[in-house]
Amino acid sequence: MNTVFRTLHLASRLLTSAFLLAAFSVAAQQGGGRRDYSQVEITNTPVAGNIYLLEGSGGNIGVSAGPDGLLIVDTQFLPLAEKIDAALAKLGSGELRYVVNTHVHGDHTGGNPYFGKKAKIIAHSNLQKRLTAKTNAVPAELPVITYEQGLTLKFNGEDVRLIGFTPGHTDGDTAVYFTKANVIQLGDQFVNGRFPYVDVVNGGDVKGLVKNLDSVLTWLPADAKVIPGHGKVSTTAELKLFRDTIAETVAFVEKGIAEGKTAEQIKTAAPLEKYRSWSAGAQNAPRWFDAVYNSLTKK
Repeated sequence: MNTVFRTLHLASRLLTSAFLLAAFSVAAQQGGGRRDYSQVEITNTPVAGNIYLLEGSGGNIGVSAGPDGLLIVDTQFLPLAEKIDAALAKLGSGELRYVVNTHVHGDHTGGNPYFGKKAKIIAHSNLQKRLTAKTNAVPAELPVITYEQGLTLKFNGEDVRLIGFTPGHTDGDTAVYFTKANVIQLGDQFVNGRFPYVDVVNGGDVKGLVKNLDSVLTWLPADAKVIPGHGKVSTTAELKLFRDTIAETVAFVEKGIAEGKTAEQIKTAAPLEKYRSWSAGAQNAPRWFDAVYNSLTKK
């Protein structure tokens, strides 16, 4: 009888975890659904060379502006599209030619239906599949150029490398490296100084996230500037600290699982106080350890 009870209890916990993950996924994609977008201002910050950072509400937007026109990385939310378009016009570099999506979440792809009418959208093939599967998907928001491992664009006097990854934050993540400017944009595979969200519902994997960061750090120049999915432009040292912290917590949870511990036992034993400063926003340390456990034990 005790075995039956434990089985039912475990099933209930797993269903609850799955529900919370799905809810968090929706929140990540819709983020700011109650936001008054009329009050949002789009700011423009030079990063390096001809690369700029636009910030408003949602994910960071990287911009390449030059003689070939404009290329943007991510599109934030649809209600902000006209404001973003106006900010791009102020750069005085002609027409928008390309849009690159770093991953599927709506705070990075929400403006696709607007910008997809102006330019070609490029993304990982898995992202294209997930956007296509949306019940309300419209043709203009869908990528028309896809890849798995990546591709290179010759644009505005430099090679723009689009790097496709194995499942990490989602299963359709891309990094964009502007080779001459020495700037890389990583989407939500990097959020500086706080725990990330790994979207298991959309194919994310915590060990894959660490693997992807490792692959970037093996070749990324030490003086590169790093645009995270959210937050200020960062350094490679900050990216390395993020990678090490994520790897450390994943190893802790993995060891606990190997010892037969439950998620609650692992979380109780975890040095949560050590990670207090990493607990910004909804993804605090206890939730992060739960998320790592769910990713490592998913079927």
